Amino acid sequence: MLRCVSTLMLAAVLALPAAAQMQRNFSNKALRGDLVFGTPPQVTLNGKPARLAPGARIRDQNNRLLMPATLVGGKAVVNYTTELEGMVLDVWLLTPAELARKPWPRTEKEAQTWAFDDNAQTWTKP
Repeated sequence: MLRCVSTLMLAAVLALPAAAQMQRNFSNKALRGDLVFGTPPQVTLNGKPARLAPGARIRDQNNRLLMPATLVGGKAVVNYTTELEGMVLDVWLLTPAELARKPWPRTEKEAQTWAFDDNAQTWTKP
């Protein structure tokens, strides 16, 4: 039952309209990935087991903080950062406009070789 309720909660969060004038600025460390929320702190990131870092922050499309336990069983394409040990630290559930920003790096190697325009929030491949 918990899985069904949390999947519905994630679906409801993803369906909420994002604030029209809010633009979130991501760092050049933010990667794009497919995240499946398991029982905290367990997640699956790009098909591989991962963990949320202690103090991980998950933000919805309106930049509100979400509790990981409310998202169990949900899936989303996200931007995320990791801490030094590789645990997921920051997660942003993307708005349609943010999701449309392509290309966006999915690996650290891509982020290191592509150019990031902080003002435009866009990446350029070499």
